[in-house]
Amino acid sequence: MEKYQGKTGGWLRADGPQSDIVISSRVRLARNIKDIPFSLGASEEDLKQVVELFQQAFPKSMYLANADFLELKEISELDQLFLAERHLISHELSRSQHGCVAIGDKEMVGIMINEEDHLRLQVMVSGLQPLPAWQILDRIDDELAHNLEYAVSPRWGYLTACPTNVGTGMRASVMLHLPALVLTEQIKKMPKAIAQLGLAIRGFYGEGTSSLGDFFQISNQITLGQKEEEIVDNIEKIVSQIVEHERKAEQILFKRNPLKIKDRIHRAYGVLLNARLISSNEAMNLLSSLRLGIRMKILEGIGFDVLNELIIIIQPAHIQKWAGKILNEEERDAVRADIIRRKIAN
Repeated sequence: MEKYQGKTGGWLRADGPQSDIVISSRVRLARNIKDIPFSLGASEEDLKQVVELFQQAFPKSMYLANADFLELKEISELDQLFLAERHLISHELSRSQHGCVAIGDKEMVGIMINEEDHLRLQVMVSGLQPLPAWQILDRIDDELAHNLEYAVSPRWGYLTACPTNVGTGMRASVMLHLPALVLTEQIKKMPKAIAQLGLAIRGFYGEGTSSLGDFFQISNQITLGQKEEEIVDNIEKIVSQIVEHERKAEQILFKRNPLKIKDRIHRAYGVLLNARLISSNEAMNLLSSLRLGIRMKILEGIGFDVLNELIIIIQPAHIQKWAGKILNEEERDAVRADIIRRKIAN
């Protein structure tokens, strides 16, 4: 884990299109190996076989040849939470006795083994780039398919543990920062409107999680009957519209009461720069206001890459890895405040 502590993934670099609002684009594929039961119904020997087959296949991939391969049972619960905070594994995977993960260069490529499906392949890139993410993932999928025989139906497409993933097995998602839509309460209309377009809005860590710091994930719900290119094109078009709504909401906020919005942003900056104790939820909310201030040019001198890094490294497992020991809640709050002060001051 030490090699991951001093840096964050390439998808947080804030160098992609619309990266002041769109943190990242991710495309994920669910794949299962032919003639082996799905993970939830598989025996211990079945799950071991999945691991063995993947270990034989992934070094032959150009994109995965130098990937790190980790068996979760060999690492601590803290390290597992650390990987989950970096969006490299799910909490469901950490509960699997034979769960593994392969992590590619700059953490932009990741593969979970023996989660709900045998394989969950993902690529994450900075900004609004679902199509480039899909193009990379498509090549990885093709490379693995040369050495693994997937479970595929001529009628239904790729077979998956959950019926909602049958077909392409694809989930394309985009993580956005939408504080202006939250403050103007326009965000309340979004779930219903997005659902009518075949998409879903979720929290910071995806399905079943809440929004932290006004961060949301938008993803497709339909995988059957659509081509992969159609899915990513639809996501990009709709997210582009949401970005425009967010920018207009910024203007509304400033026009409505410029002094109030400036006060909110400068107060957030002051607290973050001076606090000695701060919880992760409070920090996320204050960083959201700070990020809005940078976007609106009310504050200057802090890069979006630094703000992206902070939303990851202030999470509980990262705080404890930084400190090099298990901490209680107050100790974590103190270390978190210190990290934020250092990053913002620099």
